[in-house]
Amino acid sequence: MVAEAGHPAEPQPAPSGSRAGRNLPAALAVGFGLGLSLIAILLFVPKVFIAVAGTAVGVATWEVAKRLREADVLVPRIPLIVGGQAVFWLGWPYGASGVAGAFAGTALVCMVWRLFDHGLRTAPRNFLRDTAITVFTLAWIPLLASFATLLLLEPDGNLRVLTFMILVVCSDVGGYVAGVLFGKHPMVPSISPKKSWEGFCGSLLFCVIGGLLTVTLLLQANSMVGVVLGVGLVVVATVGDLIESQIKRELGIKDMGTLLPGHGGIMDRLDSMLPSAFVSWLVLSTLI
Repeated sequence: MVAEAGHPAEPQPAPSGSRAGRNLPAALAVGFGLGLSLIAILLFVPKVFIAVAGTAVGVATWEVAKRLREADVLVPRIPLIVGGQAVFWLGWPYGASGVAGAFAGTALVCMVWRLFDHGLRTAPRNFLRDTAITVFTLAWIPLLASFATLLLLEPDGNLRVLTFMILVVCSDVGGYVAGVLFGKHPMVPSISPKKSWEGFCGSLLFCVIGGLLTVTLLLQANSMVGVVLGVGLVVVATVGDLIESQIKRELGIKDMGTLLPGHGGIMDRLDSMLPSAFVSWLVLSTLI
C-alpha cells in the first residue's frame, strides 16, 4: 500500500527470531558465503568482481523499479536497467568520464522514454515525479556503485575494494552487537526504530579499528588514513541504511526483495555499500 500524503505507511512487522528482526542463522550463512566468495574473487580473479558487482547492480535496480511501479511510480525500467549497466561498466575502459557520460545519456533517454511511453497523443501522468525518481534511482544505485569499479582500477585496487568491504562489514557487525547488547537510545526512531546511538558507537569502534588494521596491513599506508576512512564509512553507511529505510517506509514494505534469505533482496545488502564505495574511492585516491 502506498502511503497517503503526510502519513507514511508503516513497514510490515518483522518476523520473530532475533532482536534485529531477521532470521539470524540464515543471515549469517548467506553473509559468510557471499563474503568468502568475494574475498576469493578479489584476491585471485579481481576483474571478475566487475561482472559480479554489475550483476548485483542490475538485480538491485530491477528490485527497486519493481517496488516503485507497484506503488504506481512509473519509472522506465528498460532504459533504467540497461543504462544503469552502461553507467557501471563504462568506468572500466573510460574511467570517470565514461561513468559521467553514460549517466547523463541514460538520464536523458529515461526522460524521453517516460514522456512518450503512452504514445504521441496521450500526455504522461506524473511525468515530473516519475522522471525525478528515475534519475534518483540511477544515481543511487549504478552511479554510486561505479566508484567500486573506479576503485578497483587504482593501484592495488583489489585490496582497496577488499578494504572498503571489510569496513562496511565492521560497521554492520559493530552496530548489530552494540545495538543488541546496549541499545537504549533510538537514533532516528521516525525512520528506523531499531537503530540506536549505542549501535552507532559500536559501528564507529569496530570500523575505526578495522580501518587501522586494513589500511596498515593490506594497503601499507599511514594508519591515520584508516581512521579517516573508518569514520567516514560509518557515517555514510549509516546514512545509506537510513535512506533505504525511509524509502521502504514510504512504500510500506519491509524489504526490497526476497532473493537473499535473512537479508531480503540484493538492494537490502547494497544500501550501505553504495555510498561507502564513493567515500572509499574519494579518501583512498586522495590520501594514498
